[in-house]
Amino acid sequence: MLYELSQLLDINLFGYISVRAGVAFFIAFTLTLFVMPKYLSWALAKNANQPISKYVPAHEGKRHTPTMGGAVFISATLIAALVTVDLGNLYVWGGLISIVGFGLVGFKDDLGKVMAGDNLEGLSPKGKMLLQALVATLATGILLYAEFPTEFYVPFLKTPLFDLSYAAIPFWIFVFLATTNAVNLTDGLDGLATVPSIIALISLGIITYVTGHAIFSQYLLVPNIKGVGEVTILAVAFSGGLLGFLWYNCYPAEIFMGDTGSLAIGGFIAYMAILGKSEILLILIGLIFVIETVSVILQVGSFKLRGKRVFLMAPIHHHYELKKWAENKIIVRFWMISFIANILALISFKFR
Repeated sequence: MLYELSQLLDINLFGYISVRAGVAFFIAFTLTLFVMPKYLSWALAKNANQPISKYVPAHEGKRHTPTMGGAVFISATLIAALVTVDLGNLYVWGGLISIVGFGLVGFKDDLGKVMAGDNLEGLSPKGKMLLQALVATLATGILLYAEFPTEFYVPFLKTPLFDLSYAAIPFWIFVFLATTNAVNLTDGLDGLATVPSIIALISLGIITYVTGHAIFSQYLLVPNIKGVGEVTILAVAFSGGLLGFLWYNCYPAEIFMGDTGSLAIGGFIAYMAILGKSEILLILIGLIFVIETVSVILQVGSFKLRGKRVFLMAPIHHHYELKKWAENKIIVRFWMISFIANILALISFKFR
């Protein structure tokens, strides 16, 4: 709406991505902040509570905490986007598909768990992965239709290593699947996934803005891809929605985002990394998500090969719980690691 007004009435102010991103942030933040109490009341009345895994008895006290709060900040983000972005931009539609598509997969999984009152119900692992792959394929199709460049970049080099060509399709799908599941694994403590997600979205928003800016991209020696900067608005709106959610999700949490939220976040972070040609840099930007995922891989691999566990429990945040670390201490320390990793990722942009 604001973009169309800027074109129709020649209002230069609304033509700036930075201005519309700021407006989108406050719309999403405010909507989430004020709609969430209403959702909480409804969820409590309907017993839409988070089923607790029998393998995490320490979380038994959270059994009556409502879940699927991700539906609120996703909705707030979409409303903010409709008001502020250029809906004629194909890259924006790819971002919207990533958020909504993965969010719907998570919602279906959450609904099955809530209805059954069992954390092991919902979508089967294979069914869940298949649906995620379908959404990833759709988002990848949008990129190909928009003629998004397929060159492969790595940090510290100003030129691409090579052109992925059609190999970009499975590679991008892999990035989507890896990131969505990594964020999903991290969402195990109050606010643990929320803040690293906000930080990652801000970092990727900066990178995408630079990538879409002719002057900044030339100065920093990064590829200039026309039109991708518009998606920065969507990233800032999503950050605003997540910050509003954090008001209720911080320790002790009044609500959880559920797979509805975590899969949507992971899908959009992956999409932003692809747009910013930062698929490899995403390892640093999403370091907490990577650590959590690697801890699970090591635990499962070690147990199958050696019959021994590496950690007391995986993902690794449960390991520290069993070591009697206070939950809020684990959360804040993981936030600190995420913040430092993202600062390093942004600094690396200058070294090319």
